[in-house]
Amino acid sequence: MKDVIRTSARQKISRRSALVALGAGASYLAMPWIARAADDTIRVGFPTPLTGPFAAEAKDQVKSAELAVKQFNDKGGIGGRKIELLVRDDKLNGGEAATRTLELIEKDKVHAIVGSLSSAVQLAVNEVTRARNVIYISISQSDTINEVKDFSKYTFHEALNPHMTAGAVARHTFKKGSKVAYLSADYAYGHEMLRGFKQAQAALGAESVGEILHPFGAADYSTFMPRLRSMRPDILCISNFGRDQANSIKQAVDFGMKQQMKIVVPVLLHNQRLAVGPEVFEGVVGGANYYWGLESQIPSAKAFNDAYRASHGGAIPTDYGAYGYTGLYSLLLAMQAAGGTDTDRVIAALEALKYDVAKGAQHYRKCDHQSVQSVLVLESKKKADMKSDMDMFQIVANEPASESVLRSCAELGFPT
Repeated sequence: MKDVIRTSARQKISRRSALVALGAGASYLAMPWIARAADDTIRVGFPTPLTGPFAAEAKDQVKSAELAVKQFNDKGGIGGRKIELLVRDDKLNGGEAATRTLELIEKDKVHAIVGSLSSAVQLAVNEVTRARNVIYISISQSDTINEVKDFSKYTFHEALNPHMTAGAVARHTFKKGSKVAYLSADYAYGHEMLRGFKQAQAALGAESVGEILHPFGAADYSTFMPRLRSMRPDILCISNFGRDQANSIKQAVDFGMKQQMKIVVPVLLHNQRLAVGPEVFEGVVGGANYYWGLESQIPSAKAFNDAYRASHGGAIPTDYGAYGYTGLYSLLLAMQAAGGTDTDRVIAALEALKYDVAKGAQHYRKCDHQSVQSVLVLESKKKADMKSDMDMFQIVANEPASESVLRSCAELGFPT
């Protein structure tokens, strides 16, 4: 009923605006499609950091989200209603993201929000959306957004979370007796990945020999390397994101760390590997939500890749880019199943949704709306083993979708 009331209000506003713009009631009556066209559009807000250190990943998210919109619109939209993606730059800042999200809801009258590319920023977006009863599908890693204090029935998390990601990487790199040193970014992403690795480490019988936190956006890691080397680890686990990943791995290689220890990261980033070349990343192991090489194993991955290539001159989709596609596609599938944009019906459809749009089976867990999905473990290839510039990673493992790798609903604070 609320959606009916809001739609009626939008129709009245649109008609009033059209009358003013045209200057006469008769002119408006001659062209009633002006109001209907605006009201019938399904609008999805998409805040993401188009500027700043995560810009490469954010722009890939937009490209993949636009592909999802195009595919639905090419088939007539949803119930004959076309979809519009409203992209906004959140500048990787929580306050900016909250402002842009509020504008998307209050000014642009979006029906849902998909996006963000930071653990802290997505929480700021979530605060705004849940206070205004608007569906939000987050496409960035976070453990906190699944916890009961930040959860709402409007909150969905399409991305992997640090517990899933770090756990999968640890299971394929840590062994009983392994000595692990940690270099982690000093903000939510680094802290949550560090916690995930240490939980997995305890279960696997590995041992922590020390940890160092570094500031976000650090350019110089040289002071950390002698300290890490002195810990004498078998494994150096570097938990950071974006340019920080490329810079820290490059400097670890410059210090000769790869000759003494295995370098492991929670998320092996396509764009950062591309930026610094195969020699720096050679042998580095990390997790991923998506890799285009899945197309040899999974039909939906091939279909996604082919559609992306056709839209982008033969380019292939990236890991974080794929989140823009799967997150938005799941929302649009739910709207299709719900027969429109009624919020409660779309929530029910998301909770019941079983989808495979790019990487195999996925579904949202009922208690916390976490997307249950496969987790990839990748190893960066030697240059000599690459068949093309995009043939960057070997798939070490593809852990199937399973709720068993998530923290339990009780651990997250939900009643049992």
